[in-house]
Amino acid sequence: MVSMKDIAKKCNVSVATVSKALNGYSDVGRTKREEIRKCAEEMGYFPNSSARALKTNRTWNLGILFSDNLHSGLTHSYFAAIIDSFKVTAEQKGYDITFTAMAPVGGRRMSYYEHCRYRGLDGVVIANIDFNSPEILELIHSPLPVVTIDYLFDGRTAVVSNNVKGMHDLTDYVCRMGHRRLAYVHGDGNTVTKDRMSSFYRTCDEYGITVPDKYIRSSRYRDVWMTEEETKKLLCLDDLPTCIFFPDDFAAVGGMNAIRDAGLRIPEDISVCGFDGIPVAAAMSPRLTTVKQDTKSIGRIAAEKLISLIESPKTALIEKISVDGVLVEGESVRKLV
Repeated sequence: MVSMKDIAKKCNVSVATVSKALNGYSDVGRTKREEIRKCAEEMGYFPNSSARALKTNRTWNLGILFSDNLHSGLTHSYFAAIIDSFKVTAEQKGYDITFTAMAPVGGRRMSYYEHCRYRGLDGVVIANIDFNSPEILELIHSPLPVVTIDYLFDGRTAVVSNNVKGMHDLTDYVCRMGHRRLAYVHGDGNTVTKDRMSSFYRTCDEYGITVPDKYIRSSRYRDVWMTEEETKKLLCLDDLPTCIFFPDDFAAVGGMNAIRDAGLRIPEDISVCGFDGIPVAAAMSPRLTTVKQDTKSIGRIAAEKLISLIESPKTALIEKISVDGVLVEGESVRKLV
């Protein structure tokens, strides 16, 4: 393996000069800097990451902490798209990515924070996890730079999808299509669900619509089976809703199956809509009416804000960044008026 000493010998300079040239120090002339860098490239030199970390107190390594109730992992379309955008942005800025967990290391179970320290992470982004767990709170209150996605903590930067506007736009569209008997099979009881439900009720109030409790059912995000079962309960009512809101596009598959199994047509007999705007929504028949969340912007902004916290800790702002989605009208909501 080529070392700085080898480069110094070939360029007839000191090891210190090689180090300064490769790290961009201005006290090495531009011509000499370029000569040393070209020589290093030709000799196949790569800096040792461990040595670099010791010298700079940084590893250029960002952590991703992500989980969900169904253990979907990277098959979770919405968060996978966010993570991919985060990864692309981080790599463009010279950072590597490490997925972190509480898995045992060397036979010893570590907390999230301990695992981040063990891996020498410069910072971590947290998404779709139990934000009230003691292990997460330990990480949140640690000195490590942290950015959260779709969850707010005091003193921490958060990047959130604008669920309030998204649900308002979706409910407003359904109401303008003439629907007044609206049912909602909602997801887990987290802040995303609370924001969406509040916006749903508020928009219904604007149209003078009272939503009976029997039209509200509880499911889980991305849970096709549970959403199907809760939809069946709605379909047993004497006065059927004319439109059912589902937790997300993936879970909507279960709800739509229940409707078809009951011998009903979509949207002729009953209308449906989802949330997220994942690719499967456009492939459904009929095409699902939904809100397409801007996963690319969410991931990019999360990476940029985390890197800013790492590289400019004294000037980086602690802020909440809200990212708007876009209503996709689809074909699953029938016009009644």
